[in-house]
Amino acid sequence: MHVHLGHYLALASTIFGLGAVGFLVRRNALIQLMSIELMLNAVNLMLVAFNRWNPQNHAGQIFAFFVIAVAAAEAAVGLAIVISLFRLTKTVFTDQADKLKH
Repeated sequence: MHVHLGHYLALASTIFGLGAVGFLVRRNALIQLMSIELMLNAVNLMLVAFNRWNPQNHAGQIFAFFVIAVAAAEAAVGLAIVISLFRLTKTVFTDQADKLKH
């Protein structure tokens, strides 16, 4: 069986959908951060799949490296926000995030 571009796109769309549902449904900030990482990894999979479909141009892989850098920065900033939320409220649920205004 040969794996076509459509297979990669279906897998990436499924992973992105799972990440989006996980972000919208869960209230735990750590689960929401992991869901965002899932969505970013789905985008990376799609970029690399398009690059495999058009191997003359490496723009997909180069852009995937930038997405990885953004994901690392997002994880660092997101974890810092979660730590400050936990210090103030002793919970990581996003319902209590309005307490960070003080």
